[in-house]
Amino acid sequence: MHKVKKAVIPVAGLGTRFLPATKSTPKEMLTIVDRPVVQYAVDEALEAGIEHIIFVTGRAKGSIEDYFDLQPELSETLRRAGKTARLAELDAVQLPAGIVSFTRQQSPEGLGHAVWCARHLVGDEPFAVLLPDMVSFGEKGCLSAATELYAEAGGNVITVEQCDPALTHKYGIVGKGRQLGAGFEVTGMVEKPDPAEAPSNSYINGRYILQPEIFEILDRGERGAGNEIQLTDAMLRLMETQPFHAAPFAGRMYDCGSKEGFVQANVAFALARDDIRDDVLEPIRNLLSGHAARSRAA
Repeated sequence: MHKVKKAVIPVAGLGTRFLPATKSTPKEMLTIVDRPVVQYAVDEALEAGIEHIIFVTGRAKGSIEDYFDLQPELSETLRRAGKTARLAELDAVQLPAGIVSFTRQQSPEGLGHAVWCARHLVGDEPFAVLLPDMVSFGEKGCLSAATELYAEAGGNVITVEQCDPALTHKYGIVGKGRQLGAGFEVTGMVEKPDPAEAPSNSYINGRYILQPEIFEILDRGERGAGNEIQLTDAMLRLMETQPFHAAPFAGRMYDCGSKEGFVQANVAFALARDDIRDDVLEPIRNLLSGHAARSRAA
């Protein structure tokens, strides 16, 4: 069994749900408190033992590459001003040279196509995929749950959470087989099933460990929903010959590709920060009290 050393982070999406903010700023660079969304995905990957991060970018995404580059002028300005705390914050997110690569998805043809664009950088080894819009919140990152199950079971691993059984029509749902350590075997995947037909209430939440044979399937260019090359379709094909396992995530994933998820994530991460919690909590309580009073009056 090969260790998972590489992670693919697709960042080529247009972010139309956040217009006009994303007209000139990549959605992955919108901030949760004081860090861009994409930084949380990178931190999670490094925590899980990833050694090489591959970004699949698109047009107008140059600021992501600039963000992960050195900025000597800024560092020198902070040093001269004696702002050592700010300088330390910059140093803490600076990635070592050579562990980040960028490749271009030249046209928006689906998540499967974006992952396929990284094939030459991944090579013939298992790799992780992190959807940066899905931001992991918990004591331990979501990808760590996947790598731990992979070390035990091998094969392919997806991470899951549980939803209200009445809401399965909003998610990609997996079928559950026998228990395997902290996870279970995946017997199938169904996109947005009716609650009466859903095989479970465990939904895929944006983290994957995949074997390189998936590139052979993606290379066929078969199109699915939205006339795009879908990663889920390729995983279903791969499931015909290789095992898939699911690793439940004990924390919570916030869908920061949606406005409501983005706001919820900002509140959650702010309240988890010792340096700003007290300054945030009381105003939030006041806002909620005022909202409740207006609702009762209405």
